[in-house]
Amino acid sequence: MRSELRAVRTGGVPVVVDLTDDCADFVRGEGDGLLHVFVPHATAGIAIIETGSGSDEDLLAQIDALLPRDDRWRHRHGSPGHGRDHVLPAFVPPHASIPVLEGYLQLGTWQRICLVDTNTDNHQRHVRFSFLAG
Repeated sequence: MRSELRAVRTGGVPVVVDLTDDCADFVRGEGDGLLHVFVPHATAGIAIIETGSGSDEDLLAQIDALLPRDDRWRHRHGSPGHGRDHVLPAFVPPHASIPVLEGYLQLGTWQRICLVDTNTDNHQRHVRFSFLAG
């Protein structure tokens, strides 16, 4: 298995960061197998969604609706409402696996691999790409 940890700057606002091109570069030249994308953080996730058409903004809006940033959370360190960030990975998991054939990601036409980060207290994340040859 080949694995690499990459830093991703997310800023200080909730964000959806498209990782697809980085993922494609990572598997280019490989044969068949699986790409596993993992974010080793308790307050971020990986989603496969369409971006650029408003879906990324819609996702963040629905996270706000489902998991409001207010004082209802028992987990209370950090900025107000930060407890919801610790619940996020139950809804947007911290991982995704994507088939790779002849060195190419086997995504649908509009599918993109994205880091979802609602934690405004942490401006930099790490994402691990792992390729398992098949």
